[in-house]
Amino acid sequence: MLLGRNGLNGLLLVALVVCALSVVTSQHKARKMYIEFQKEKEHAQQMEVEWGQLQLEQSTWATPARVEKIAVQKLKMQLPRSEQVQFIQLKQPLRRSNVVSGPNKKESAQQ
Repeated sequence: MLLGRNGLNGLLLVALVVCALSVVTSQHKARKMYIEFQKEKEHAQQMEVEWGQLQLEQSTWATPARVEKIAVQKLKMQLPRSEQVQFIQLKQPLRRSNVVSGPNKKESAQQ
């Protein structure tokens, strides 16, 4: 044998130490990653809470009563009187059968 009994035991001891160190290193990395995961999870929950608060705030700021109040107080806007209101009636849109297309519109319309 090249190594002998002591050499083989020494090689196995080195392999054992390397394996033990790799187990310790991987467990340490796993713990660090788990701690980071927990931090990110907590951050995501905080963001969800903030999102809900922002949605509530937006709905509060955009209520029609508040918009009308600001329009009246700050912008001095008011509803028009009935004599100031005008209704405009739009013409009916053309139907497809009345629309003439192609290069000779006059000839098609005359036929």
